[in-house]
Amino acid sequence: MSEADAALALGALVMLALRGLGMALAGALRADHPFINWAAMVSQATLAALVTMAVVAPSGALAGVPLPARLGGVVAGVAALLVLRGRLLPALGCGLGVMLLVRWACGPG
Repeated sequence: MSEADAALALGALVMLALRGLGMALAGALRADHPFINWAAMVSQATLAALVTMAVVAPSGALAGVPLPARLGGVVAGVAALLVLRGRLLPALGCGLGVMLLVRWACGPG
């Protein structure tokens, strides 16, 4: 096993252990416990940071999408999330659709 494979396996094991610990802990706490609220806020902040990085400094396939299309997708997705009262999957589809529509309207590259 190469060093990269070992590092990936170790990372996966640590992630699974932490996820199991989190599930065990969450099952023992009330839904309004401060730790549960903290964990929810940290996960939302992490997601916001990842989305920001994907819009501002994209890599891979997203790097070929113009900035106006990425911004339009984010705005449409957030607006749909608010209008649909937190339904994530339809809001994601709306944001993706708007991003593709604006990308098509902007033309290639």
